[in-house]
Amino acid sequence: METGEPGQGRRVVVGLLGGAVGLVVLGAVFVVLPGVVVDHDLAGASVAAQDRLKAVNDVRTTLLQVVGGLVVLFGAYATWRQLRVSQDGLRATQEGYVTDRFSRAVDQLGSDKLDVRIGGLHALWRIAEQSGRDREAIISIQAAYLRTHLPWPPTGPQSPAADVPINDIAPLETRAADAQVALTALGVLCQHREQSWVNLSITDLRRADCDGLWFPEVNFDRTCMEAAGFYRANLTQASLVSVNLRHADLTTAILRRARCILADLRGAKLVETDLRDADFTETDLREANLRKADARGAVLQRADLRLTDLRGTDLSTADLAEARLTGALASVRTRWPEGFDPTAAGVVDAHDPGPEPSPLLQPPGMTWQAPPLRSAP
Repeated sequence: METGEPGQGRRVVVGLLGGAVGLVVLGAVFVVLPGVVVDHDLAGASVAAQDRLKAVNDVRTTLLQVVGGLVVLFGAYATWRQLRVSQDGLRATQEGYVTDRFSRAVDQLGSDKLDVRIGGLHALWRIAEQSGRDREAIISIQAAYLRTHLPWPPTGPQSPAADVPINDIAPLETRAADAQVALTALGVLCQHREQSWVNLSITDLRRADCDGLWFPEVNFDRTCMEAAGFYRANLTQASLVSVNLRHADLTTAILRRARCILADLRGAKLVETDLRDADFTETDLREANLRKADARGAVLQRADLRLTDLRGTDLSTADLAEARLTGALASVRTRWPEGFDPTAAGVVDAHDPGPEPSPLLQPPGMTWQAPPLRSAP
């Protein structure tokens, strides 16, 4: 107690001295300085005392306004600094809160309870929408979740075997609801992602619901997506090498510049699909429906297009070198590359199909039955 009193006394003395110095400075500024300024401006000229007093008061008023302005500026600066400190503290608190939520959500993914895993996936989805800094990490986590929980060929005892007929397999949202949530979240978040590549290769996505989702530049190599729904999906520049898309619904989807080399699209529905500049080299498209598709610039070298519906398809600048077209249907609206002879290639003329039916009139994807393929080995 005794050691603290001298220090406290010194602080009081310093405060008093500081106040006295401040008063002296203010006195000099407002009492002495105005007269010095006026006398300097008069340069020895003789003026009436009343006029000199008025001039001195005018200088004092100006000085007072300057000091007042400085006080206002200092107050504004102090307020700004305090606001910045408060914002930094709030940001640190929010980041800590997000980190805690992120950790708890990731922990939920390892639960053996389906509803807990779904809750964790929804929590990550919401964090990604609220925190741009965590979006890329969450996209990677969701992709890894799908690859590890749904590998292809199937390995888990609860997953349908690879040779089970597609009509005997339940939709993904029924047989693996958590995987469908992860896939949907991924397809939404990929619309505004920064990283250039997402890996979903070698994954079992049979009868998955991807309608309207975004998967640009996503790697689906060797993934099984038989009878999956990609209505209005965006697959721009996606990699679909050796992918299984038999009976998949890609109506009005975007596959521009996609790599579909060695893929299996037998019986797939690509009505009014954007296939511009896509690479279908050596792809099996037998019995596929490419009606009114835009295939300008598409590479179809050595592709199998037998029994394919090409009525109204734009192939005007497509590469059909060594493509097989025996039994393919075409109409007067089908556009062929310059110099190409569809009759010599075995193409069959058919009536134009007319307007496409509304998708609302189509059977739901969950109850749709894939017809048997005539081209099945």
